[in-house]
Amino acid sequence: MKKWGWSVAAAVLAMGIGAGAASAADLPAKVYTKAPPAPEVSPWDIAFGSAIMSDYVFRGVTQSNHKPSVAAYFEPRYNINPNLQLYVGTSFESISFANRAAAEVDIYGGIRPTFGAFAFDFGVWGYLYPGGSCIGAVVCPVGAEVLPNGNVMKKDVSFYEGYAKVTWTINDNFSLGGNVFYTPSFLNSGADGTYASITGKAIAPTTWFGSSGIGAYVSGEFGRQWLGTTDSFYSLTPPFGPGIKYADYNTWNIGIGFTYKVFTLDLRYSDTDLNKGNCNAFTSAFNASGTTNVTAINPGGAGTNWCGSTFIAKLSADLTAMTNLK
Repeated sequence: MKKWGWSVAAAVLAMGIGAGAASAADLPAKVYTKAPPAPEVSPWDIAFGSAIMSDYVFRGVTQSNHKPSVAAYFEPRYNINPNLQLYVGTSFESISFANRAAAEVDIYGGIRPTFGAFAFDFGVWGYLYPGGSCIGAVVCPVGAEVLPNGNVMKKDVSFYEGYAKVTWTINDNFSLGGNVFYTPSFLNSGADGTYASITGKAIAPTTWFGSSGIGAYVSGEFGRQWLGTTDSFYSLTPPFGPGIKYADYNTWNIGIGFTYKVFTLDLRYSDTDLNKGNCNAFTSAFNASGTTNVTAINPGGAGTNWCGSTFIAKLSADLTAMTNLK
């Protein structure tokens, strides 16, 4: 009886071991591999976009005779690290100048370092105005166009500026900024120019528009343009008299904007404290008229509203290759 019991127990044990071995063989083998490497992020990026606006205003002064203008830009970027970027770029704007220049073509480049909440931007900006013609009977070659208001303008008014900018991002909704630009010859007039401004922007909380994807902001700028003395081309007694001292002026703008995906609609009011006479001397506006806007640098009295208050509606699209073209 004991012998039979031990035999049964041995048989049961053998079956259990066999079943266990079979079950283990049926399980998939564990494979140990290294974690896949993180995908490489290219340091290169490209920003580009275009815009249409009811008026192209630069530092409070219309560049398009208060008429609509179109613009486009293309900006390759190289990110040395997350806090340091190099960039070059070019942009195009349609304009309406007295010398009949075909357009404004900008070429620029610089470096953008970031330190915590402070983003800096240092660079050089070139403003090119191809296709211009010399305007004025006395200062230009024989056969040049003569404006009824007597204004004159050089054939080539291209110039460059060096600049420094900083933006302080206080939080997700508020930022403040400061800008300084300098040129030894504004619009190739011989008059040096320094422009400094402060900016502010408030972004609406995302909860205001729910899940619609719409964003909104309010922004503004206050700046001052200091200008020097021109060369003899713009003299009151051309062509060999001394130049004129352009009037310094303040400019400001404030507006509201709405964003949706890559699109921005910006609605803005802009103005300066330049009177119509000094504005005429500064811009050489082809449509200046009248005789009552007499100033020290504008004895003829013609005046223009090119530096006056204006409303600007601008619709733009801005994209980057790394974000929008993946």
